[in-house]
Amino acid sequence: MDHFADRLRAAPQSRLQRGAAAEALALANELARRAQAVEEPGTEPRQMPDAGMFAAADQILVAAHDLSLVLRSDDEVAEAVRVVEEARARAGV
Repeated sequence: MDHFADRLRAAPQSRLQRGAAAEALALANELARRAQAVEEPGTEPRQMPDAGMFAAADQILVAAHDLSLVLRSDDEVAEAVRVVEEARARAGV
């Protein structure tokens, strides 16, 4: 996760505008949704606010940290890693 965030921070603004920042925000929302589903089952998922393309790296780190606190099994960890890797590939960073 840190590697993905570092790559986002180092990415040129043009790459962030072409979709890397949007992909990172989508990932942050997905990670937050997963954490909320464990912590507050059955509640309406909250959305991570769009704080701008330069905040995307921090948003995924916060969401990943929150999710890491509630994961209960190696399978859940592996699934979270897969989701992050797929998002990183789509972001192109």
